[in-house]
Amino acid sequence: MISVTLDHVGKQFGSAKGVEDVHIEVKPGEFFTFLGPSGCGKTTTLRMIAGFYYPSSGRILFGDQNVTNLPPNKRNTGMVFQNYALFPHMTVYENVAFGLQVRRQSKPEIAQKVERALKQVHLDGYGTRRIDQLSGGQQQRVALARALVIEPQILLLDEPLSNLDAKLREETRLEIKRLQMELGITTIYVTHDQAEAMSMSDRIMVMQGGVVQQIGSPQDIYNRPVNRFVASFIGETNLWEGIVERVEGNEAYVRISPDLVLCGLVHQASNDQVLKVGVSVTLSIRPESVTEHKAGETGQGNIVTGKVIISEFTGVSVNYITQVGDASLKAMFINQGHTLRERGEQISFHIPKESIFFVG
Repeated sequence: MISVTLDHVGKQFGSAKGVEDVHIEVKPGEFFTFLGPSGCGKTTTLRMIAGFYYPSSGRILFGDQNVTNLPPNKRNTGMVFQNYALFPHMTVYENVAFGLQVRRQSKPEIAQKVERALKQVHLDGYGTRRIDQLSGGQQQRVALARALVIEPQILLLDEPLSNLDAKLREETRLEIKRLQMELGITTIYVTHDQAEAMSMSDRIMVMQGGVVQQIGSPQDIYNRPVNRFVASFIGETNLWEGIVERVEGNEAYVRISPDLVLCGLVHQASNDQVLKVGVSVTLSIRPESVTEHKAGETGQGNIVTGKVIISEFTGVSVNYITQVGDASLKAMFINQGHTLRERGEQISFHIPKESIFFVG
C-alpha cells in the first residue's frame, strides 16, 4: 500500500483554469473519491495522477517518490475508464493479458495472473468470449480485471459505473468496494453520483469550478457542509436566510421572518464563520431531520407550520414540500404509519436545533 500526495497541484489549459491548488494526501489503502458536477476538475485531477496530464504547478508524490514528470507507464497505476476502453477485436483473456504482455512477462505467468484476475471479478470461464458478447456490467468487470492484473500500487477509476443501469450500478458498486477491501489497494474514484461517493468512500473531496470545496468523511461532508454548494450538492437540504438576533451561550437565535425565529447551535457554524448579532447567515436543514409536531406537545422550540404543496408516498418514506411563510420547507418521514397529508392541508414541524447548520 502506498500514499498519494498532491502538493498544491494546479492545471491550466491555455488561459483556461482546469484545477487550482489541490492539496491532499490519500492514505495508504484508502478509498478516496473526487466528487462534483461535470466540468468541476475531478477527471483532470485524476488524469494528472495517472500521468496523462502534467501539472502546471505543484508536485505529485507516490509515497516519497516524486512522479510529477513520469510518464503513465512508469507510475504503476491501474486505470478504469468511463467507456472501459476495451479492445473489441480481442477476447476477454487477450484484453486482460495485454498489460502483462507489454511488460514482457512469460506466457505461464500471464496465464496464471489473468486467471486469478478474472476469478477476482467473477468472470472465470469467460476468457474466450468476445467483448461484444458481454453485457455492460461484464465489460466493466473486464476493465477492472485488466487494471488489477498488473498488480498496481494505485487503482484509479473514472466514473466507471455511469454507463450501467441502476440495478447493475448498485451490484458493481458493492463488487468494487469488496475487491478494494480485500486487496487493500489505494483507490481514487471519480464520480458525480453522491450515493456512490457516500456509500463507497473513506473520504471525499468535493470540487466545483476547479477548486476544492471540502474534504472529509461521508458523515462530515453530509452533516457538516462548509458552504452552500456542498450543502445543496450532497443530498437534499433546505437553505434558509436569516439575521442573527441574539447569541446566548452555545445557542444562536436567527430571525427568518417577522414572526419566525429559529435556534441553532453556535459550534455548528462553518469554520470561518463567527455568529454575531446582526450578521446574515444561511441555515442548512436536512429534510430527514425535521419531525412532525403534533397538537398538545410541549417543551419543543423551533416549531413551524406550513401548507402542503406536494405530498409524495414512496413506500419507504413520506415526503412533503410545504410553504412556510415565504420559504419552502422539504420534510421526509420514514414510513411508520404516518397519516399522509393532502395538498392544501396545514402541518406543523419541529426543527431540532441540533439539525441546523450554518453554512457560508
